Amino acid sequence: MSNICAVCGKQPSFGNNVSHSHKKTRRIFKPNIVKTKVEFNGKVQNLNICTQCLKAGKVKKII
Repeated sequence: MSNICAVCGKQPSFGNNVSHSHKKTRRIFKPNIVKTKVEFNGKVQNLNICTQCLKAGKVKKII
């Protein structure tokens, strides 16, 4: 499953794990993406949407 939101375009970002000794190693921050049936632009589609877009009401979830 793609880690990109179809509404806002949110995708993984990168940063560092920082240990107690302040040694840094690379890591990935993944967005919370769910595959959901939604009404978007007047059509019912199965899209990968971040949960923040669902909660904000940017799309209407079909039950």
